[in-house]
Amino acid sequence: MTDLWVSNSYAKINLGLNVLERLSTGYHTIETGFCFIEWNDRFEVRPSGNMQLIMSDEKIPVDDSNLIVKAVQLLQKEAGLKDEFQIRVEKNIPAGAGLGGGSSNAATTLRMINKIANLGLLEDDLLRLGKKLGADVPIFIKGKTGIGTGLGDNIEEVDIQPDAYIVTVFPNVFSSTPEAYQFCEPNPEPEFSLKGVLLEEEIDEWQYLLQNELEPAVFPRLELVGNLKDQFYDFGANYASMSGGGSSVFGIFEQDFVAIDAYESFHSLGFSANLTKPMFKPDLRVYRKEI
Repeated sequence: MTDLWVSNSYAKINLGLNVLERLSTGYHTIETGFCFIEWNDRFEVRPSGNMQLIMSDEKIPVDDSNLIVKAVQLLQKEAGLKDEFQIRVEKNIPAGAGLGGGSSNAATTLRMINKIANLGLLEDDLLRLGKKLGADVPIFIKGKTGIGTGLGDNIEEVDIQPDAYIVTVFPNVFSSTPEAYQFCEPNPEPEFSLKGVLLEEEIDEWQYLLQNELEPAVFPRLELVGNLKDQFYDFGANYASMSGGGSSVFGIFEQDFVAIDAYESFHSLGFSANLTKPMFKPDLRVYRKEI
């Protein structure tokens, strides 16, 4: 008998994104809301004679550039990991889509290997390691919605998961996040409080108060992304936005039949899409099976 360990790695979307300042380092200070969608990658981990990463999408590299490999190397360096595993990932979250798939994969790797190898790392330890891998890795380690500030890695836990359906669409074109930030116009004094809007205003009002300030930098270069946002409103979305630096776009719907109709319509047009139910919470547990 061999143990097989299974867990899911979930995507996120950004509810609003304010770019406050461009730093001399090339990074930016931001303010954004993080919530989760049901789009997920499936991880299967089993003991092995050597460390091996297998991705279902063969176009994704499995070398040191992959955040899963970087997470394992970090555990070897800083947590004394000696065991070796085969990590198999069924990729469903589109890469380069503004959905945090790579960061989520890194967080899932840290969480799973910590448990399987009995490394004894506490959540604070995982958060510290996660920050070394990427600014938004900590949000996936916690699995709790929140407001991200600074580089996006200072997270205040706030319950902002929408009590509504979320339809997320990947338009099969790729947006460069560094380019989106390069061409955006930072605004140090947003007109509305992002946290206030998310906590106090009805979803119907978000389209007037909540914005992703990377959209003006992306839409002129990728017209399809902007067109998708318009289509969401045509389908009856209460709110629609690009997620992160793109290129995925999501719509929030308070009525289930309207959301389902939009989801099915985008699917029929050949787009990858996901439908998330109201008040969704990701299941971050690690399950063990005997095989």
